[in-house]
Amino acid sequence: MRLTYQEREIIRRAALDCFGQSAKVRLFGSRANDDARGGDIDLLIETDMTDVDDIVRAEIAFQVQVQGVLGEQKIDLLIDYPGRGEHPPIFAVAERSGVPL
Repeated sequence: MRLTYQEREIIRRAALDCFGQSAKVRLFGSRANDDARGGDIDLLIETDMTDVDDIVRAEIAFQVQVQGVLGEQKIDLLIDYPGRGEHPPIFAVAERSGVPL
């Protein structure tokens, strides 16, 4: 995994703050691979939130909080929540290959 312990903790804490105390975070993509280079931070966040407006607000708050500490980073979020209608194939990739933070 190509995130420091401090970066992992910042991301994990922001997810709990923004998406609720039961939120789970997985890092997937190139940053989850020690042998890869470069790449953005790809995250799958699982939340118990169900209101789409609240989820959008949480996503914005998460980005602001993380980037306020880590600096400008390209962070791609997949958000899974109860009642989500569609799960594009990338969700299966993130679940299968993601590393819990």
